[in-house]
Amino acid sequence: MTQASGATRTLHSAGLWGNPIKRLLSLALLLVLSLTTTGCNLSQFAQASADVPRLVLSVLSDPKTFNPVLSQESPNIFSFTFEGLTTTDGVSGETVPALAESWEIEDEGKILVFTLRDGLRWSDGEPLTVDDVLFTYDVLFNPDIPTNSRDGFRIGTEGLFPEVSKLDERRVQFTLPEPFAPMLENTSLNIIPAHILQSSVDSVDAQGNPLFLSTWGTNTPPSQIIVNGPYRLTQYVPGERVIFERNPYYWRQDSQGNSQPYIEQIVWQIVSSTDTAFFQFRSGGLDSVGVQPDFFSLLKREEERGNFTIYNGGPGLGTNFLAFNLNRASRNGKPLVDPIKSAWFNSVAFRQAVSYGIDRATMVNNIFQGLGEPQTSPISVPSPFYAPPEMGIRTYDYDLEKAKELLVADGFQYNPAGELLDAAGNRVRFTLITNSGNKIRESIGAQIKNDLEKLGMQVDFQPLAFNALVDRLTDSLEWDAFVLGLTGGLEPNGGANVWLLDGALHAFNQNAGPGQAPLNGWQAADWERRIADIYVQAAQVIDEDERFELYKETQQLTQDYLPFIYLINNLSLTAVRNRVEGVKYTALGGALWNIHELSIED
Repeated sequence: MTQASGATRTLHSAGLWGNPIKRLLSLALLLVLSLTTTGCNLSQFAQASADVPRLVLSVLSDPKTFNPVLSQESPNIFSFTFEGLTTTDGVSGETVPALAESWEIEDEGKILVFTLRDGLRWSDGEPLTVDDVLFTYDVLFNPDIPTNSRDGFRIGTEGLFPEVSKLDERRVQFTLPEPFAPMLENTSLNIIPAHILQSSVDSVDAQGNPLFLSTWGTNTPPSQIIVNGPYRLTQYVPGERVIFERNPYYWRQDSQGNSQPYIEQIVWQIVSSTDTAFFQFRSGGLDSVGVQPDFFSLLKREEERGNFTIYNGGPGLGTNFLAFNLNRASRNGKPLVDPIKSAWFNSVAFRQAVSYGIDRATMVNNIFQGLGEPQTSPISVPSPFYAPPEMGIRTYDYDLEKAKELLVADGFQYNPAGELLDAAGNRVRFTLITNSGNKIRESIGAQIKNDLEKLGMQVDFQPLAFNALVDRLTDSLEWDAFVLGLTGGLEPNGGANVWLLDGALHAFNQNAGPGQAPLNGWQAADWERRIADIYVQAAQVIDEDERFELYKETQQLTQDYLPFIYLINNLSLTAVRNRVEGVKYTALGGALWNIHELSIED
């Protein structure tokens, strides 16, 4: 889903409020905070805003940034506040016009010409022009600016970027070095305002970094965040709420000429846990909530009485997985990972043993209440490029004996107490992290801890605040193992930032990003390089059958070598109040992909 771009995968903190399309598919995070927990009186807040149509949602954690270029996580504010030249239809999955009213594709796909809608404006009333498009892509391709979106635009073996040029006041041209299958979808990249942000790109701080890197942080007054989407930011109270209001300059109108969106205000309540979100929804404090499996039966019985509908979009687009830190590099003379642990983690046999040691059937039954199935691929199940196990993709049924055999054959040993030791006699012990407040992730982590104890491993399970978790995975790079998820979509190249060797979310073996202290001794395995090469090659191919075979090989490699140990693919379930009209729910788009068309019944 993506708020950041249709061309990228993002870390998602949980999956609850639905997934506005641009690929930020998030399992977003929600529920009834007591007054002492939230610091605000919901009834008073509702009464104060009762005169305007509003939609109340919730998230588990505060926003990390108000800058769409710098965003690396989901949920975030950008599906409400920004748009690109194109967007994705949440039902058909097709690329459809957004800021651009039309486009032409020429020279066998190497030239794309977009015509902007007439009269586009930013939320401050200033014109939105082709110059803003050029500025946005200049920022995207700027190597001094770390962004999660850039990797999806690398073309060919040299990783070249398209040339973006102005034809006239309303037409912009993308010139590609070769055909690039994902290019049209990628133009959903959020367009940002040159008249506001140009100076921050041109200026640098004392360390020589562009001021853009610290621009539009969450300490920025909402009135200074200039947007082009259906909503603009109007209030942010850390730890409590984010409030959006209609953007009066938004371009959409319905067939009768009425301005869209119809809903005047959107409120995000920042809550402490998914349990809290559930109780808040039941009490009437939320208009929508992602349905956690352990709450499904109860909510289903209350549908009619509570005047809401549980929407089932089928298999979700995102992934849930366990990952070990395979990074062998050092920073400032200190290894990112303890070399003893690094040797374990980089053993394929060790990772395969761990995968055999995870009881996914119990996970489905106990944690997901039967509303899911074992996950076997980084590519979303609804994608036409997904290869099921029946096509020869390796799976890992629960098998403790097989796991122990792999470990012993790899040089590990057991002491008389049944504890697992490596060949040098070191006890196998590591720390597993995930984001706190997400009950599903916390339950998964707790089960993995218990499952791996049966293999003699000691797992220290430590949930962290989501923003702290993201900082560790993307900045310090110092961690042992984590349980998390990535957003998904129909186009596999959206995961290029995960699989390219220098990808911004190559999380299992992350390299230093722009502005970060460099790493020494970073290296990639042969299989890792092969996956990266295939992602480059598959984007060059237009024929879908040929692309399928290439992506099938990547799925075979990921299941053989397990950079991510995939766990459970859950159903996409969201409850929405029936007073919210116009919902067209799908796993691809969630409940809010057509937010401009939704209305609130009095």
